[in-house]
Amino acid sequence: MSSKPKILLLAGTQEARQLAPMLSKRIPHAHVTASFAGVVRDLPDLGVETRVGGFGGAEGLLDYLRQTNTSLVIDATHPYAAQMSWNAAKAAMAAGVALLRLDRPLWQPIQDDNWINAGDLRAANQLLPSGSRAFLSVGRKEVSVFFDRSDMWALARMIEPPPVPLPATWHLELARPGKSVEEEIQLLQRHKITHVVSKNSGGERSYAKIEAARSLGLPVIMVARPKLPNARNYAEIDKLCIAIKNILEGAEPGRP
Repeated sequence: MSSKPKILLLAGTQEARQLAPMLSKRIPHAHVTASFAGVVRDLPDLGVETRVGGFGGAEGLLDYLRQTNTSLVIDATHPYAAQMSWNAAKAAMAAGVALLRLDRPLWQPIQDDNWINAGDLRAANQLLPSGSRAFLSVGRKEVSVFFDRSDMWALARMIEPPPVPLPATWHLELARPGKSVEEEIQLLQRHKITHVVSKNSGGERSYAKIEAARSLGLPVIMVARPKLPNARNYAEIDKLCIAIKNILEGAEPGRP
């Protein structure tokens, strides 16, 4: 068996895509495996070993960590992939393996933002007024929360088709987030959107829609993040890389 330290990168975010090649460059003596849930079929080549699919819960992940003799787990999943984060925390604790999390800072409202805070998606659904034309930026698995709203129209954007058909009157936009504010403004105006529903995902990749809503004076129903387990959190990729290198080299303890 290779004596190289093994890093399991739970991927799925833009930051994870940036982190994987950086780890290979900065810590060449480590073996990095990037794991994707398999929700999106169009996966990038990160230049490291890649696995696709679930582990089978915390128990399955624990078995994987033990079988592969993994040294360190990096949780770089989406902030709303709470179950994966909880599974990672339980498995890492049971295996005695260090767990670090790449945690995007929350978006914060600024002047001219009109945010309506919602504790979860069901609360967001209740906050949409009758007759509204909503832009639902909530993900393919969760959009069904809004299916009972026959009194409103919705634009749903996602990368892959939803597991079940959308209501017949809705519009499905199969696309990644717009790269510019102007592109997002055009989308909102084209569909006469009155409300935006968004998770507080953080990061830069999908922030343009928030800026577009601000520019158009539209209310944004902002869905709070789910509770995640305790971990050593890093908001910056560079600082996370330094911590990983120090742990693997024994310069600092791996456990919180």
